[in-house]
Amino acid sequence: MPSSHDFKKDKRNNSIIININGKYFSRKNAKISVFDSGFILGDGCWDGIRLHNNKLLFLKDHIRRLYEDAKAIGIKIPKTKNELTKMLYQTVIKNKMKTDVHIRVIISRGTKSTPYQDPSFTISLPTIVIIPEYKKPDEKLYSKGLILKTVSIMRGHKKVQDPKINSLSKLNCILACIEAKKKNADEALMFDINGNIATNNSTHFFYVKNNIIHTSTGEYCVKGITRQNIIKLCKKHNIKIKQRNFKLRDVLNADEAFVTGTFANIIPVRKINKKKFIIKKSNLVFYLKDLYLQKINKLAPLKK
Repeated sequence: MPSSHDFKKDKRNNSIIININGKYFSRKNAKISVFDSGFILGDGCWDGIRLHNNKLLFLKDHIRRLYEDAKAIGIKIPKTKNELTKMLYQTVIKNKMKTDVHIRVIISRGTKSTPYQDPSFTISLPTIVIIPEYKKPDEKLYSKGLILKTVSIMRGHKKVQDPKINSLSKLNCILACIEAKKKNADEALMFDINGNIATNNSTHFFYVKNNIIHTSTGEYCVKGITRQNIIKLCKKHNIKIKQRNFKLRDVLNADEAFVTGTFANIIPVRKINKKKFIIKKSNLVFYLKDLYLQKINKLAPLKK
C-alpha cells in the first residue's frame, strides 16, 4: 500500500553520514546502546525538517517545537538552540546535501543503567541523533491522492498521553496505521475522545466545503508546522478557513479533502471510507499547494 510518505528511492541514501551526539558515522556503523531510553521505552521526542535549496525550512519553528516537547516530558536537551541548529547544518554539509532532503532529529532521555522506566536510572546525557536522507516525494501522491479510512483507535486525552507532543512513543498512531492498512487505506483518519475528527496517523487533515476550508481545533493533534503555515496562507490570501470541531458526516459531505505534513507538504485525498473525491487541477488544494511552493521558494530561492 502507498502512504503519505512515499518517496523516490535514492541510492545516495546507502552512504549517508549520521550524526550521533556530535560524532559522525556511516549508515551501517551508526549505532546506539541497547540501553538507550529511546530504544527500551520510546522515551524521547523528535522532529522532521526539510532541506530545500540549501535552507532548512521553518527551522526556528521546528526547533522551538522540539524544545517545547522535550521540556514537556522532562528532558533537558544538552545543547542550546543555536548549537543544535549548527549541528543540523554541519550534518547537511558533511553529507554535501543541497535539496530534497528530509532530516529526522531524535532526542532520547539517554542511556539507562538497566531496562527500567524510572528516569532516575538514566546514566548519561540525552542522546541526540540526526538522520538526513534524500527524500523527494513521489509525484504520484499529488495526482492520485490518498485513501483514508476511519479507525477505532482514537487520539487520547492529554492526561493519558498528550497528543500534541511529538514523542517517540508513537504506539497510538502505529496502531491506527495498522488498522487503516488492514482496511486497504493509505492512512488512518482518527477521532478524538468526543467523537470529532481530529487528525490522521501521520499527517494533518483538512476538508473543503463551498470554498471554505475546515480543520480541527488542534487540541488532539501534534503542533503541525506545515499545518500552521497553510492556515497562515489562507488568511493572507483571503481564503476562508475555520478551525473547529466537526463530525464524520461533515467530512463525507465535503467537496474536497487534503492532508499536510513536513515531508510532502500538501496531498489531495481521493477517498474517505466509501466517499470518493474528484481530483482535478481546479481544486482549491492545488491552488494552496502553489501558494505553499511559492512561499518556500521565496524563503529558499534556487541559486544559479
